[in-house]
Amino acid sequence: MNARALWCAAPSRAELRDADIGTGVLVDTLYSGISRGTERLVFEGRVPASEAARMRAPAQEGDFTFPVKYGYCAVGRAREGAHSGRDVFALHPHQTQFRMPAEMLTPLPDGLPPARAILGANMETALNILWDGAAAPGDRIAVIGAGVIGALAGYLAARIPGTDVTLVDINPGRAALAGRMGCDFAAPDDAPDGCDLVIHATASGTGLATALGCAGQDAAVVEASWHGAGDTSVPLGGAFHSRRLRLISSQVGHLPPARAPRWSYGRRMAKALDLLCDPALDALISGETAFDDLPGAYGDILGDPATLCHRITYSRS
Repeated sequence: MNARALWCAAPSRAELRDADIGTGVLVDTLYSGISRGTERLVFEGRVPASEAARMRAPAQEGDFTFPVKYGYCAVGRAREGAHSGRDVFALHPHQTQFRMPAEMLTPLPDGLPPARAILGANMETALNILWDGAAAPGDRIAVIGAGVIGALAGYLAARIPGTDVTLVDINPGRAALAGRMGCDFAAPDDAPDGCDLVIHATASGTGLATALGCAGQDAAVVEASWHGAGDTSVPLGGAFHSRRLRLISSQVGHLPPARAPRWSYGRRMAKALDLLCDPALDALISGETAFDDLPGAYGDILGDPATLCHRITYSRS
């Protein structure tokens, strides 16, 4: 069977093409996930030229100037090697079949369905955010933006003993999601203040302003968004200076310095998958599309603000 992959052929245009399956262990794809924030920037051609090298995905082909094959949330069944017959997670684009080096495949833990494991890269990002923010027991924590990354960061933060975690979003429909994650919910106008830690995940200037307003004296604000090309207004007037706030950039491509001596990327991904074994996290899968139908649906999925993680299914017939 010939492999096929989704390519962004030009800004806002996707198509299926025959694919080079690469080298390494052969994997038949079962599911892949659309990471809406990053994939939308790629699809619309909004990746800054200065970041093109740093933001390449491990199995990416082509360039951000188009055409490009991009994605990093694939789950499949290994057909050979040490993992033969096991379901594995890989940082691979949307493709029916592929090969990757064995060390880049992470077996799913017992109790994690492959249909949910597409959240692996998102949970890895959320874990890195909590590490960068040094969330601690008893902290009052606000997460601005209840998309997949914000919701997962809130989910993890809410499981630290004694924390008081609020998800803040402009969409009141995300209140139910916040409850599933174990968090309180607030609209931006009702966001808590005096927080020990604030996590910003909206990729917008208004969201960042809300985040700064939530932070208490000497608190940290973790910027977890990738804003892509263009400028974002950062309101550093007002009380930012007098409250001695710290703005911390979190990016999953690097382990936090305090963790790097002991944690590898492989250990972090294995832990992220372990953390996905809770069925409550199925609430983050907002829709499903067959791979063959993906080119026509891709733009609408990325453009819909209600999209969380959208699951792609692959036929093995």
